Amino acid sequence: MDHLCHRSSTFPLFLVTLLVATKVSYGATFTFVNRCENTVWPGILANAGSPRLDSTGFELPKETSRSFLAPTGWSGRFWARTSCNFDDSGSGSCLTGDCGSGQVECNGLGAVPPATLAEFTLGTGGQDFYDVSLVDGYNVPMLIEGSGGSGMCASTGCSTDLNRQCPQELKVSGGEACKSACEAFGSPEYCCSGAFNTPDTCKPSVYSEMFKAACPRSYSYAYDDATSTFTCTGADYTVTFCPSSPSQKSTSYSTPMTSSSTSQGSTVGTGSASGLDSGLGSGSGLGYSGSISGSTGTETGSGETMLTDGSWLAGLAMGDSNRIASPTVLRHSSMACATFFALVSFIHL
Repeated sequence: MDHLCHRSSTFPLFLVTLLVATKVSYGATFTFVNRCENTVWPGILANAGSPRLDSTGFELPKETSRSFLAPTGWSGRFWARTSCNFDDSGSGSCLTGDCGSGQVECNGLGAVPPATLAEFTLGTGGQDFYDVSLVDGYNVPMLIEGSGGSGMCASTGCSTDLNRQCPQELKVSGGEACKSACEAFGSPEYCCSGAFNTPDTCKPSVYSEMFKAACPRSYSYAYDDATSTFTCTGADYTVTFCPSSPSQKSTSYSTPMTSSSTSQGSTVGTGSASGLDSGLGSGSGLGYSGSISGSTGTETGSGETMLTDGSWLAGLAMGDSNRIASPTVLRHSSMACATFFALVSFIHL
């Protein structure tokens, strides 16, 4: 009897420990959504010491989504490649954001500037840090949104089409991207290098201030930390390319949901949203107020997508099921399964 009582008293603690450990090991789910008018090819680069995710580069057709799991402690960056031309073997290149691998997969190579970057560090038992950076220039609008987390968890990004207002001296041929001043001119004061490699000596330039005015929450130069880095704890993240496409002046879109596995991508349903950009030029978008309390845009509607999740967990959890589930639900389902099997093992002790 004493043995049974002792086992009963330690059982809740065992459950709590197991659930916490399971949550920590899974980290976060990243979902990529393409609202651009054309296909993009996202690139993924893990920082040194972080494991490779299920892909380092993939095709993402218009109005589709794809998700990946990242472990706790992972850090790296994401970006969109545009105007790509790949053959049936996956060989080719892209006009903007190309990683130089000559393939759809970037295989450990980063984006060739200019490219809009989403940067993440997933905390080990603590806060996640994330930002959208224009330090390496700009090629597409981008938005980061967190869900299911605690803390500030503000949305951030750049929904303005900076290509439309890019100064001539920064334009990439064809006007499909906008260089940073560092990339265009290479001088230390623009690159925050040499004698200008400290926060005291490297100041905003007229070019970085133009980026900042259009996209107040994005990094505009190397030491733009105070208004550009955001935190959240225990969240999943959605990275949306072209959250307000130039042809979508009324900003019609929805947050995608996920459904059964397919091999052709995820078709995103449409709803409606509205918002105002606080930037320069005529581009419309979700809009940011410049404070860290969140976006001023609102969103309604629903969508249903066909899941083509790049992670092993999604395939394991969903199989050929037609039930709708978000990446967060998939992760929690896996946690529940792990807990169940642990309970069975514990009971048989």
